[in-house]
Amino acid sequence: MSATVDALLPLSFLEAVRSLDVPDDDLDIEIVPELRNKRLGLSDTVYSQIQRYTDAVRRSQRPTFHEAVALARLVGRRPDAERVFRAAGTYLAGQAYQRISPVTRRTMRGLPLAVARPLALRHARRIARRLLGGRVQRVGSSLVLQVPESVTADAAPEAAGCAYYEAVLRELMLLLLDADTRVEHVRCTQRGEGRCEWRVDWRAGTARGAATLAARPETAAAAER
Repeated sequence: MSATVDALLPLSFLEAVRSLDVPDDDLDIEIVPELRNKRLGLSDTVYSQIQRYTDAVRRSQRPTFHEAVALARLVGRRPDAERVFRAAGTYLAGQAYQRISPVTRRTMRGLPLAVARPLALRHARRIARRLLGGRVQRVGSSLVLQVPESVTADAAPEAAGCAYYEAVLRELMLLLLDADTRVEHVRCTQRGEGRCEWRVDWRAGTARGAATLAARPETAAAAER
């Protein structure tokens, strides 16, 4: 049987493409219909695929790993591929966070960090396993995300696709612990290192976290719900 992925993963690629391809002024789409042909995210094909993967998420249907890789490579041909992958990773993390019960989310954000961190680690591990096919482990004062088979590793030149998983981990830290931290890509399959790994200092302070949340209404709303 072919390997599969959570449908939210390819959906995140398409949602990011659509979000970044929508003009600042929706009126531009009506005035210049050619935009729909020039921007992939505005095409009927992307719209129908978003509907398809949204239904798959709802029904817990899993597309094949190779299907997700093909979509990642399509994104990887764009000149703004890294930006799209970062937006997609942020989207997936936000959707994963919404799957945690509202009571648990509020509890984690209201507890002292010493108590909240073990809860956050448990959820980060579950998200990595179910949505990324990866593993999160604690190594000293750091959290390490390991992804043996990355969907995006070979999707774009200069490991731009690896920004996807980096964005997932960074956004999870922000949402789970209100910690705006720097993520390091410490191992990469494109460098011949066997697998991709990202590391983050989860004991980093949260001084910037609250400010970042305030500056990003969509993330702040997700944290409060």
